[in-house]
Amino acid sequence: MRSLVLFCAVVASTFATLGYDTIDGQTVASFQCMKSHGYVFYIARAYRSSGVVDSAGIASIGHAWSGGMTDVDAYIFPCASAGCPSPQAQVDATVNALKGVKFGMIWLDIEVYKWPANHASNQNFILALGKALDGHGIKWGVYSNLNNWSNIVGSTWDALKDKQLWWARYNL
Repeated sequence: MRSLVLFCAVVASTFATLGYDTIDGQTVASFQCMKSHGYVFYIARAYRSSGVVDSAGIASIGHAWSGGMTDVDAYIFPCASAGCPSPQAQVDATVNALKGVKFGMIWLDIEVYKWPANHASNQNFILALGKALDGHGIKWGVYSNLNNWSNIVGSTWDALKDKQLWWARYNL
Protein backbone atom coordinates (compact mmCIF):
# COMPACT_ATOMS: atom_id res chain seq x y z
CA MET A 1 0.00 0.00 0.00
CA ARG A 2 2.81 2.40 0.87
CA SER A 3 4.34 1.77 -2.57
CA LEU A 4 1.04 2.59 -4.27
CA VAL A 5 0.76 5.89 -2.39
CA LEU A 6 4.35 6.80 -3.29
CA PHE A 7 3.74 5.84 -6.92
CA CYS A 8 0.60 8.02 -7.08
CA ALA A 9 2.45 10.96 -5.52
CA VAL A 10 5.28 10.66 -8.04
CA VAL A 11 2.89 10.36 -10.98
CA ALA A 12 0.84 13.36 -9.79
CA SER A 13 3.91 15.54 -9.41
CA THR A 14 5.23 14.37 -12.79
CA PHE A 15 2.15 15.62 -14.61
CA ALA A 16 1.86 18.91 -12.72
CA THR A 17 3.20 21.96 -14.51
CA LEU A 18 3.25 25.37 -12.92
CA GLY A 19 2.46 28.10 -15.40
CA TYR A 20 0.47 31.24 -16.05
CA ASP A 21 -0.93 33.55 -18.69
CA THR A 22 -1.08 37.32 -18.86
CA ILE A 23 -2.57 40.08 -20.94
CA ASP A 24 0.34 42.41 -20.18
CA GLY A 25 3.73 42.37 -21.87
CA GLN A 26 6.40 40.65 -19.81
CA THR A 27 10.17 41.21 -19.68
CA VAL A 28 12.93 38.61 -19.69
CA ALA A 29 13.64 39.57 -16.06
CA SER A 30 10.04 38.88 -15.03
CA PHE A 31 10.24 35.43 -16.60
CA GLN A 32 13.54 34.76 -14.85
CA CYS A 33 11.87 35.68 -11.57
CA MET A 34 8.91 33.40 -12.27
CA LYS A 35 11.29 30.60 -13.27
CA SER A 36 13.12 30.98 -9.94
CA HIS A 37 9.75 30.36 -8.23
CA GLY A 38 9.08 27.14 -10.14
CA TYR A 39 7.09 28.42 -13.11
CA VAL A 40 8.00 26.79 -16.43
CA PHE A 41 4.91 27.30 -18.61
CA TYR A 42 3.59 30.54 -20.12
CA ILE A 43 0.74 31.38 -22.49
CA ALA A 44 0.71 34.80 -24.16
CA ARG A 45 -2.24 36.60 -25.68
CA ALA A 46 -1.52 36.89 -29.39
CA TYR A 47 -4.88 38.29 -30.53
CA ARG A 48 -7.21 40.67 -28.70
CA SER A 49 -10.99 40.56 -28.42
CA SER A 50 -10.98 44.04 -30.01
CA GLY A 51 -9.98 42.46 -33.32
CA VAL A 52 -6.25 43.20 -33.48
CA VAL A 53 -3.00 41.32 -32.99
CA ASP A 54 -1.41 41.75 -29.55
CA SER A 55 2.19 42.70 -30.40
CA ALA A 56 3.18 43.00 -26.72
CA GLY A 57 1.93 39.47 -26.10
CA ILE A 58 3.84 38.15 -29.09
CA ALA A 59 7.02 39.89 -27.90
CA SER A 60 6.48 38.25 -24.51
CA ILE A 61 6.73 34.83 -26.15
CA GLY A 62 10.36 35.50 -27.08
CA HIS A 63 11.01 36.95 -23.64
CA ALA A 64 9.54 33.83 -22.04
CA TRP A 65 11.97 31.55 -23.87
CA SER A 66 14.89 33.86 -23.03
CA GLY A 67 13.76 33.97 -19.40
CA GLY A 68 13.89 30.20 -19.05
CA MET A 69 10.34 29.02 -19.65
CA THR A 70 10.32 25.48 -21.05
CA ASP A 71 6.81 25.54 -22.57
CA VAL A 72 5.35 28.59 -24.27
CA ASP A 73 2.01 28.84 -26.09
CA ALA A 74 -0.17 31.61 -27.49
CA TYR A 75 -3.88 32.29 -27.27
CA ILE A 76 -6.45 33.99 -29.43
CA PHE A 77 -9.16 35.93 -27.60
CA PRO A 78 -11.55 36.08 -30.56
CA CYS A 79 -13.48 39.14 -31.58
CA ALA A 80 -17.00 37.75 -31.91
CA SER A 81 -19.23 40.82 -32.00
CA ALA A 82 -20.66 42.54 -35.06
CA GLY A 83 -18.07 44.30 -37.20
CA CYS A 84 -15.20 42.00 -36.23
CA PRO A 85 -12.93 40.35 -38.78
CA SER A 86 -13.94 36.87 -39.92
CA PRO A 87 -12.62 33.86 -38.00
CA GLN A 88 -10.29 33.11 -40.91
CA ALA A 89 -8.97 36.70 -40.93
CA GLN A 90 -8.38 36.62 -37.15
CA VAL A 91 -6.42 33.37 -37.39
CA ASP A 92 -4.49 34.56 -40.46
CA ALA A 93 -3.51 37.80 -38.70
CA THR A 94 -2.37 35.87 -35.63
CA VAL A 95 -0.40 33.28 -37.59
CA ASN A 96 1.24 35.97 -39.73
CA ALA A 97 2.24 37.91 -36.61
CA LEU A 98 3.72 34.71 -35.13
CA LYS A 99 5.89 33.95 -38.17
CA GLY A 100 9.40 33.20 -36.92
CA VAL A 101 8.22 32.96 -33.30
CA LYS A 102 8.61 29.62 -31.53
CA PHE A 103 5.46 28.43 -29.71
CA GLY A 104 3.88 25.11 -28.83
CA MET A 105 0.21 25.57 -29.72
CA ILE A 106 -2.57 28.14 -29.93
CA TRP A 107 -5.49 28.21 -27.53
CA LEU A 108 -8.92 29.64 -28.38
CA ASP A 109 -9.95 31.72 -25.37
CA ILE A 110 -13.70 31.20 -25.11
CA GLU A 111 -14.84 33.58 -22.38
CA VAL A 112 -18.05 35.53 -21.93
CA TYR A 113 -17.24 38.87 -23.53
CA LYS A 114 -19.30 40.39 -26.33
CA TRP A 115 -20.47 37.07 -27.78
CA PRO A 116 -23.85 37.06 -29.54
CA ALA A 117 -26.68 35.22 -27.75
CA ASN A 118 -27.14 32.67 -30.56
CA HIS A 119 -25.45 29.41 -29.52
CA ALA A 120 -25.52 27.89 -33.02
CA SER A 121 -23.89 30.97 -34.50
CA ASN A 122 -21.21 30.94 -31.79
CA GLN A 123 -20.59 27.23 -32.36
CA ASN A 124 -20.07 27.85 -36.07
CA PHE A 125 -17.76 30.77 -35.32
CA ILE A 126 -15.58 28.62 -33.04
CA LEU A 127 -15.54 25.78 -35.57
CA ALA A 128 -14.44 28.26 -38.24
CA LEU A 129 -11.57 29.43 -36.00
CA GLY A 130 -10.52 25.81 -35.53
CA LYS A 131 -10.77 25.06 -39.24
CA ALA A 132 -8.58 28.08 -39.98
CA LEU A 133 -5.97 26.89 -37.46
CA ASP A 134 -6.12 23.39 -38.95
CA GLY A 135 -5.56 24.95 -42.37
CA HIS A 136 -2.31 26.44 -41.09
CA GLY A 137 -1.30 23.09 -39.59
CA ILE A 138 -1.31 24.49 -36.05
CA LYS A 139 -2.08 22.38 -33.00
CA TRP A 140 -4.83 24.07 -30.98
CA GLY A 141 -7.01 23.67 -27.93
CA VAL A 142 -9.75 25.44 -25.99
CA TYR A 143 -9.49 27.71 -22.95
CA SER A 144 -12.81 28.00 -21.12
CA ASN A 145 -14.83 26.84 -18.13
CA LEU A 146 -18.38 25.63 -17.56
CA ASN A 147 -19.89 29.09 -17.04
CA ASN A 148 -18.26 30.60 -20.14
CA TRP A 149 -18.84 27.56 -22.32
CA SER A 150 -22.50 27.15 -21.35
CA ASN A 151 -23.29 30.81 -21.94
CA ILE A 152 -21.56 30.94 -25.32
CA VAL A 153 -22.28 27.57 -26.97
CA GLY A 154 -24.64 25.75 -24.59
CA SER A 155 -23.82 23.16 -21.97
CA THR A 156 -24.34 20.12 -24.21
CA TRP A 157 -22.27 21.10 -27.27
CA ASP A 158 -19.34 18.72 -27.46
CA ALA A 159 -18.03 19.07 -31.02
CA LEU A 160 -14.55 19.86 -29.68
CA LYS A 161 -14.40 17.07 -27.11
CA ASP A 162 -11.23 15.71 -28.71
CA LYS A 163 -9.38 19.00 -28.28
CA GLN A 164 -7.13 19.71 -25.33
CA LEU A 165 -8.87 21.80 -22.65
CA TRP A 166 -7.21 24.49 -20.57
CA TRP A 167 -9.68 24.92 -17.71
CA ALA A 168 -10.02 28.56 -16.65
CA ARG A 169 -9.58 29.21 -12.93
CA TYR A 170 -9.15 32.87 -12.16
CA ASN A 171 -7.07 34.69 -9.54
CA LEU A 172 -5.39 31.75 -7.89
